[in-house]
Amino acid sequence: MKKYQCKICGYVYDPVEGDVDSGIAPGTSFDDIPFDWVCPVCGVTKDDFEPLDE
Repeated sequence: MKKYQCKICGYVYDPVEGDVDSGIAPGTSFDDIPFDWVCPVCGVTKDDFEPLDE
C-alpha cells in the first residue's frame, strides 16, 4: 500500500500504521479513508495529499 504526504505540512500517512487517534485502523489504504478525514497535523482534507514515490 502506498504512503501519502500532506502538501501543506509534510505529514505522511502510512497505511501500515493508520491514524489510530482519528479512528483509522492500521492496514487501511488511503483510498479507504472516509472523505471527511483531515490531516491530523494541519487539518486539511484528503485533496491536499499526494502519493509518495518510494
